[in-house]
Amino acid sequence: MGESKTLLRIAALALMWGSSFFWIKLGLGMFSPVQLVLARLVLGAAMLLVLCRLQRARLPRDRRMWGHLAVAAFFHNALPFLLFAIGETTVDSGITGVLNSTTPLWVLLAAPMMGTSSRMTGTRLAGLLVGLGGILLIFAPWQASGLLSWGALACLAAAASYGFAFVYEGKYLSSSSSSPYALSAGQMVLASGMLVLALPAGGFTPVHVSTGPLLAVLVLGIGSTGIAFALNYQLLASEGAVAASVVGYLLPVVSVLLGAVFLGEQLNLRVIAGMVVVLGGVALTRLQKPERVAAELPRDQADGLGDDTTGHAPRPLAPLAD
Repeated sequence: MGESKTLLRIAALALMWGSSFFWIKLGLGMFSPVQLVLARLVLGAAMLLVLCRLQRARLPRDRRMWGHLAVAAFFHNALPFLLFAIGETTVDSGITGVLNSTTPLWVLLAAPMMGTSSRMTGTRLAGLLVGLGGILLIFAPWQASGLLSWGALACLAAAASYGFAFVYEGKYLSSSSSSPYALSAGQMVLASGMLVLALPAGGFTPVHVSTGPLLAVLVLGIGSTGIAFALNYQLLASEGAVAASVVGYLLPVVSVLLGAVFLGEQLNLRVIAGMVVVLGGVALTRLQKPERVAAELPRDQADGLGDDTTGHAPRPLAPLAD
């Protein structure tokens, strides 16, 4: 029974996070990128505040903690959410999901720069190079049909932003005594405020109400951003980061399939091959002894570094994505 419940949680998370790019694409049929992201963040923040209320979790009071949350809110929520939305105005939702899966590669690059990883091992370097090769295969700049565009680069930049955010959060937030629900709610509230400031940049365009896109944004904010957090937290608490990281391998598959089946996006064999290569590179970065990881990082960071390909932190802080 316990194993069945775990599998159901993994499947639900993969569907919620993998479908987020699908909902973004639908939502853009009604909202501008800024409007969509603001709605998503407000809905996600509201859901997380409800969870805080149910868990009787109080928001942090330390000013320094709020400063760290502001940095995390920008790089983990406001910036990447907006970049993905902008990217999806020209890029297929399935491709966006595949590019999102490169996040652990950016974590691997950011960690040594921030002093949270002692060295780049040969296996990690090999995984990084393989993953970058997969990105190159996806973009295929040598072909006229390649995907190298400003929209695709925006999506890749969003994944890089996640990578930096995860390392930053692992260094400055993971040791906090505050509830993960409270940290995530505070982070999402701050990100919502940042998007309010961005409203002059495309946030006041006329909105023509349509049922489909409106429902898509509701699902994106409440389900893929709010409820998914609770499921991820439960999975981490009961099964650990290894089980949660399985979701990362399923996410791009879900996004590609949803885009192909419901949006008519083309299943490009080169892109699929690139996705396999990227995920293979991510897997290579994890082929190391647990003792070595524990020796290199504090426990909370050792459990999280490179353990997630979803664009969501493997620890229970504010989810992404996308």
